[in-house]
Amino acid sequence: MKGKNRIKNTMIFTVGLFAITFLQSCNSNTVSNKKVTNESLKTEKITPIVIGTWNFPKAIEAASQVLKNGGSALDAVEQGCRAEEANAENQTVGIGGLPDRDGNVTLDACVMNEKGDYGAVVGVQNIKHVVSLARKVMEDTPHALLSGRGAEQFAESIGFQQEDLLTESSKKAWEEWKIKSEYKPIINIENHDTIGMLAMDVEGNISGACTTSGLAYKMAGRIGDSPVVGAGLFVDNEVGAAVATGLGEEVLKTVGSFLIVELMRQGKSPQEACEEAIKRIVNKPNSNYKDFQVCYIAINKKGEVGSYAIHEWFSYNIYTNGESKNIKSDFYLKP
Repeated sequence: MKGKNRIKNTMIFTVGLFAITFLQSCNSNTVSNKKVTNESLKTEKITPIVIGTWNFPKAIEAASQVLKNGGSALDAVEQGCRAEEANAENQTVGIGGLPDRDGNVTLDACVMNEKGDYGAVVGVQNIKHVVSLARKVMEDTPHALLSGRGAEQFAESIGFQQEDLLTESSKKAWEEWKIKSEYKPIINIENHDTIGMLAMDVEGNISGACTTSGLAYKMAGRIGDSPVVGAGLFVDNEVGAAVATGLGEEVLKTVGSFLIVELMRQGKSPQEACEEAIKRIVNKPNSNYKDFQVCYIAINKKGEVGSYAIHEWFSYNIYTNGESKNIKSDFYLKP
């Protein structure tokens, strides 16, 4: 019996030792495979991309320079928007923006980073770089959106300079408008009111920003889609991002940028998603889409981009592979 027990114990020990060795081997292979996978992700080369609504070459140059220097996507879109906020000749963004019907220049802006954090300001007067102020709201306050005098007080408290944003050129245009005081959005002109930018950096992270002086001669207090998360801008770093320009009221009604990102999550390309978002607007009952413009641009994690508009002549700037160019967008309302 002792001999049989000795053999039995030896067999149990041998089987147990084999099982432990097998499990250790499996664990070792699993860890090894994970390391290989992680290393392959780290070494995968990502081409930085920045895209922006309309043809703002100064903005695309400023943003692309940040990416060339290895900067973040958030830094890139902020610097790109700042370039146009400082451009007094651009009457739709920052200093020199066309005023509301009372003669006041009021600015809106928002930013959204790769973490899904969002910051915005609306109805701000006398502060030129509202895109940077929106970033400060996101990073330095417990809030996501500040408006009017409260946003201005916050800006003053952290050192933003105040200045008169109404230039002589914009003032003259406003005074000429007052003669008839007729409000009628002009496709691709008066609605050419926003610069929205999206970027992907060398780490593969996506961020976006949007800044505007809003529709010219709007009612005092009017806020469009540009600073509203999910409408004028939306970023999901797992999927992609989208930004809008055009008649903000129509973008707000369909939460256009969020819609585009969700469509990309479902497998649509940026181009397909932009086209579907425009169709949601034009197919609404009693839509008067022939009288206004809405445009979208989008990017996904693969670095693919898309754009679409209701009417012709919308274009966007893109920087990729070391080259910047302006591309005319496809559109819905064909002749």
